Amino acid sequence: MVVKTELCSFSENRVYPGHGIRFIKRDGQPLLLSSSKSKSLYNQRKKPAKLTWTQAWRRLNKKGKEEGVAKKKARRVIKVQRAIVGATLDELSKKRQITKPKSVATEAALKEVKERAKTAAGVKKAAVVTKGAAPVIPKNQRPIHNARSGASTRR
Repeated sequence: MVVKTELCSFSENRVYPGHGIRFIKRDGQPLLLSSSKSKSLYNQRKKPAKLTWTQAWRRLNKKGKEEGVAKKKARRVIKVQRAIVGATLDELSKKRQITKPKSVATEAALKEVKERAKTAAGVKKAAVVTKGAAPVIPKNQRPIHNARSGASTRR
């Protein structure tokens, strides 16, 4: 024998025949509430999703349906080269391979610039090491010299 049950409008629990409270809203919509607890909370305008014992909260926080459901495995993205309209893959690969060869003069100039930068960095390090007598004060702790008033205070 199958018993027809309805769901509570607030908690979504089963309400068996002869149980529950039928509440009619002003707009004429009937609500079936499972208990006086549900009725009281509905009248206080509480949100069912914030009460841990309601089905709405359980659905929102992903409780219950974990037994048979396994997480889906993430698919790995595979890069595929596709031909562009009017050009084949072979033509595209040839275009990628052809890059402007750097002239000997530009390569030498780049090398020289890098060497200068290295020597400049080496000179700075040497200056800092030999200068060691003066304490190093961070910028945010240095006094500010105000040109107008002559005061040296931080703002």
